[in-house]
Amino acid sequence: MRKTAIFNDPLFLDHDPGFDHPESPNRLKVINEVLALEEVKKAFVYPEFTPASHKVIGLNHSAALMNRVSETAGKIFDALDPDTKTSPDSYAAACLAVGALTKGVDLLLAGEIDNGFALVRPPGHHAEKERSMGFCLFNNVAIAARYALQSGLQRVMIVDWDLHHGNGTQDSFYDTDRVLYLSTHQFPYYPGTGDVLETGKGKGEGYTVNVPLPGYQGDVEYAAIFNDIVLPVGREYQPELILISCGFDIYQGDPLGAMEVTQEGFAYLTRSMVGLAEEVCGGKLLVTLEGGYNLTGMRDGAMAVLSELSGVSLKNTLSASPDQAKIEQLADEKRIHPAIDQAWDVAKRYWNL
Repeated sequence: MRKTAIFNDPLFLDHDPGFDHPESPNRLKVINEVLALEEVKKAFVYPEFTPASHKVIGLNHSAALMNRVSETAGKIFDALDPDTKTSPDSYAAACLAVGALTKGVDLLLAGEIDNGFALVRPPGHHAEKERSMGFCLFNNVAIAARYALQSGLQRVMIVDWDLHHGNGTQDSFYDTDRVLYLSTHQFPYYPGTGDVLETGKGKGEGYTVNVPLPGYQGDVEYAAIFNDIVLPVGREYQPELILISCGFDIYQGDPLGAMEVTQEGFAYLTRSMVGLAEEVCGGKLLVTLEGGYNLTGMRDGAMAVLSELSGVSLKNTLSASPDQAKIEQLADEKRIHPAIDQAWDVAKRYWNL
């Protein structure tokens, strides 16, 4: 059993983009209902954390953006772009979400936790230096990576398995070799970035690895991507910290996507990353919540991730228990889709695959 931290706060439910918006507080409520069960609650630790300051958020964002988002505080309704709406407490929730990630980094570097899951809202990976977009106010994972570098680390790996490409995260580190960004995503799709040939520039060339997928890929395909690309690249890069942008919108039946990952798939992806972290960086792994709009997928996906992070079986909290034999079987699957082959070929230009 590992010491797994959950970073959560009631304020994350107070960010409300409005009636019928996909990024609803219900996404987190269904996870919280399971976490409230005593058998689940006792398996984790729940550190306290505080909102991030503009100095910390400014590691990745401009003063103009921070001021624009802060102007939404207390307003019943505001819109940062056509998709990105705010309510009176959205700015406070966004600052606290960043604070959850930076606290997680602090605790990991101090050896006080083994890994963690930041169950935060609003999400972050679309937010760019000068722009909030795609439901995201501040880029939580990018700020956490910059904070880790400021704290003395030399190499951070970000793995983004959200349905949508993390354009903001990619832009943040496109020209540096100190952060390796690897994304699997549906393409072409919102936000339109993440082509396989987007590999970085200057010192960062090769340190952006995109695996664009056409849709209808499931557990086996994702397992092949992680086995054939993510894990070998990670082993070669030797990060000192791994961050995961965890989107549950690749779940089968998600209303915004066309992927077919099941709870077994989420368990396998998490297990593979836990194993990589234990191999290369003493287990230092921090997961942060991004998208996901099917409530069953949110609940079951989160429990599968938490089960693998902690090493504690939470199968009784799932609608159907993950088939461990199936998860193991996925490890033996080969690349089985042309899009995966193409991504492998491009990555091989820079990495020993």
